[in-house]
Amino acid sequence: MRHAFWIVVASMLALASDARVEASYCGAASYKCCSSEACAPCGDYCAAKSCCGTRYKKVRETVYEQKVVNRCRTVYDQVTEQYPVTCTRNVHETCYRDECYTVCKPVYQTCYRDVSCTVKKPCFQTCYKDVCCTIRKPCYQTCYRDVCCTIRKPCYQTCYRDVCCTVCKPVCETKYREVCCTTYRTETQTCYRDVCYTVCKPVCETKEVTVCTGDWVTETKQVPGPIVKKCISDPGTWGWNPLSNSCEYKQGCCHTACEQTCRTVTCRRWVPRTETRQVTCTRMEQEVRHCQQPYTVCRKIPETVVKQVPYTCVRYERHTVTKQVPYTTCSWTCETITKKVPYTTCSWTCETITKKVPYTTCSWTCETITKKVPYVTCTMTQEVRTRKVPYTTCRQVCETKMVCKTKCVPRQIVESEVVCVPRKICRKVPVQTACSSDPCQGGAIGVPGQCGH
Repeated sequence: MRHAFWIVVASMLALASDARVEASYCGAASYKCCSSEACAPCGDYCAAKSCCGTRYKKVRETVYEQKVVNRCRTVYDQVTEQYPVTCTRNVHETCYRDECYTVCKPVYQTCYRDVSCTVKKPCFQTCYKDVCCTIRKPCYQTCYRDVCCTIRKPCYQTCYRDVCCTVCKPVCETKYREVCCTTYRTETQTCYRDVCYTVCKPVCETKEVTVCTGDWVTETKQVPGPIVKKCISDPGTWGWNPLSNSCEYKQGCCHTACEQTCRTVTCRRWVPRTETRQVTCTRMEQEVRHCQQPYTVCRKIPETVVKQVPYTCVRYERHTVTKQVPYTTCSWTCETITKKVPYTTCSWTCETITKKVPYTTCSWTCETITKKVPYVTCTMTQEVRTRKVPYTTCRQVCETKMVCKTKCVPRQIVESEVVCVPRKICRKVPVQTACSSDPCQGGAIGVPGQCGH
C-alpha cells in the first residue's frame, strides 16, 4: 500500500513539471524549480505596450495539502521476569565438646634465710679547684660593596595594518501575490420552542375524622377494713354498802369483742368516648404548564476573499570592507643599575677566664650487715581441666533463589506521519491583449489565435 502511494505521488509530480506551473496553497510558493525558458520574456515589450483590454484564462495548478496519517508499528520491549529456583547447599557448622585432661601445675613458694656479710661502702666527696684558660671569641661585622649590572627591559608597541575583506550583506525584498481563500461568517438566529413543565399547587379540603377520646372520672367508695379486737365493759350497778353506810358504784364485767372496720377509697378512672371532628388537610395537585424557551442557532456562511499574501525574497550583495587589525611589536632596551651587595667579616679576640673545675674523692668504709636471702621451693600439684574441642558438622539446607529471565514482549504503537497530498485547483490569470488589425493573429502575447492554429 505504501509503495502504491509513493508511485501516485511521483506521477503527479511529473504532471506538475510538464505543465511548468508550481505553486502552493496559502502563500507557501516555491520558484526554485523554474527553468530559464519560463523566466525569459515571451514577446516584444513594445508590441505588448499598446493593449486593448484584459482577458482571463484558466490555469490548473497542483497544490499540496498536509495530511496526518496514523500508522501502527510493532515495538519489542525487553521484560525481565523473576522466577524461583530451589537448590541445596551444604552448611558447615563448628561445634564444641567438653574434654577433661590432667595437668601438673607447679606451685612456687618463696622462703627467706638470714645471711651475715661484710660490705665496703664508698664515700664520695666533691671538691673544686681554680683553673685559668684562654678562649677566642669571634666578632662578626656586616659590610656593603657596590656592584654594577646590566638588565634588559622589554618595550611593547601596538601598531595597526589595513586588511581588506569581502562581506555578503543580505537584502530582503517583500513582494505580494493574490490568493483566493474561503472564509466563513457566522450568523446567529434566535428561535423558540414550546417547553412543558409541571408545577405543584396546594388544595385545601375539610373532612370528618372519628377521634377516640375520653374523660377522667373520680369515684369514692367504702371498702371493708381489717377486723379490730375491742375491750367492752358492761354497765355497772349501784349498791348499798353497810360497812360504809353509803351507796357505792360497782363496775360491770369486761369482755373482748371483734369489730369490722371500714375505709373510704378514692380512685380516678378513664372513661373512653368517640367524637367526630372537622379536620382541614392540604394536598398537592400537579399542573402542566407551557412556556416558550429561546435557543440560538448558529450557521456558517462561506465567503470567497482575495487577499494579498506577502513573500520575502533574499539576495546577497558583496561589499569590500577595510578594517584596522592591531599587532604588537616588542623591542629590548639595556639599562645599567648599581646595587649594594652585603658581605660579612669575622675577627677573633682573645680572653682569659678563671673557672672552677669539680673533682670527686672516694674513701671506703667496712660495714657488717645481715640480709634476708630469698630462695624458691617448687612443689607439683595435679589439676583436672576442661577444654572445648572443636569439630565440624555438615548439613544440607534447601533455599530458594530468584533467577532473572529476559524476554521480548511485542506491543503496538501508533505513529503519526505528515504526508503531502496533491490536489488540482483552477484559478484565473489576467492576460494583457494587444490590438491587431489581423484577426488571425493572437489575441494575447504568447497565446495562439482563433483561426485554427
